[in-house]
Amino acid sequence: MTFMTRTGVFLVLSAAALAGCRAPAQASAPAPTLAAQQPSGTSAAAPTNNSPNPYQTVVGWAKMPAGRTWGSTSGVGIDKDGTSIWVAERCGANSCVGSNLAPILKFDANGNFVRGFGEGMVQVPHGLWVDRDGNIWVTDWSNNGGAQHGATRDSTKGHQVFKFSPDGRLLLTLGKSGGGREPDYFWQPNAVMTAPNGDIFVAEGHGNQPTATARVLKFDKNGKFIRSWGKRGTSGAVDELLQPHALAMDSRGRLYIGDRSNNRVLVLDQNFKHLATWHQFSRPSGIFIDKNDVIYVADAESGTVAPDRKAWTRGIRVGNAKNGTVTAFIPDPDTTQRSTSSAEGVATDNNGVIYGAEVGQRALKRYVRKP
Repeated sequence: MTFMTRTGVFLVLSAAALAGCRAPAQASAPAPTLAAQQPSGTSAAAPTNNSPNPYQTVVGWAKMPAGRTWGSTSGVGIDKDGTSIWVAERCGANSCVGSNLAPILKFDANGNFVRGFGEGMVQVPHGLWVDRDGNIWVTDWSNNGGAQHGATRDSTKGHQVFKFSPDGRLLLTLGKSGGGREPDYFWQPNAVMTAPNGDIFVAEGHGNQPTATARVLKFDKNGKFIRSWGKRGTSGAVDELLQPHALAMDSRGRLYIGDRSNNRVLVLDQNFKHLATWHQFSRPSGIFIDKNDVIYVADAESGTVAPDRKAWTRGIRVGNAKNGTVTAFIPDPDTTQRSTSSAEGVATDNNGVIYGAEVGQRALKRYVRKP
């Protein structure tokens, strides 16, 4: 793996939270224990489509810079101030290849544009994370398609993870430019997050094909590789992943992996010891956990998108990260869409406002509590 500082110094490595919010009302029934929320097999849980929806949707609240329209976005995070929003937007399309637009954008709580940066650096921004110091981390998924402005993907770029300061200075780069498999990293990194001690976790592998990568990698705060965990698989074994698409961490430091194509959320400790497997959040594309351990899981593919999930409704499920109960559900209003719909990325500010980043609908939606 190549590691580069802003000063241009290259190092070779051997490999490779967000602000809280007000908790939604909890169900009156006694909550099950963590152990009780560990069904085995992908069909063990009944669809959780009927939880109340205490939110109303606000569309078009964020004001893009003059002359820009929304492209696809799957990464959203909350600024250190607790209310401003960071979003990774794909330059008015589904790719930033050939574009001179900034893909990393900041908006204030009223939707006013504050700043943007990262132009020419990120081909297909995917996951976004804001660490406790306010730095912005972005993964470059860099798919092979997504032609724009007559250009095709530059095979010498992409498949990396970037750490930026809030003013757009590049602080750290993880991964080999252009991507790579063993012993190089990454190939289609989906998500990145940091632990309280600064350790870095990256979820890698966006495909379902037999040759797809599917694992989570751990680095120290300086980008030194620590270990890799997981492999591609569909047997239901804990370490068999298929599109590990999202990462989050609760107040106790437990790691949550959105194993999207296996239709489950894995709960592990930071050394990858298994603690629980949850199917009740359906097909997770994005996960966010606030300081009160309220969990928000974005499902963009259940229903008409995923053939094996027709009984499930896609949308954003809200629950309790301590025991896995689902307490609220914001359904996707489009029940007939055949490609990715509803939010892939999700985050919640200090006021309990939910933000959903949508790839298929090319939008950043805002969800506020109903009066």
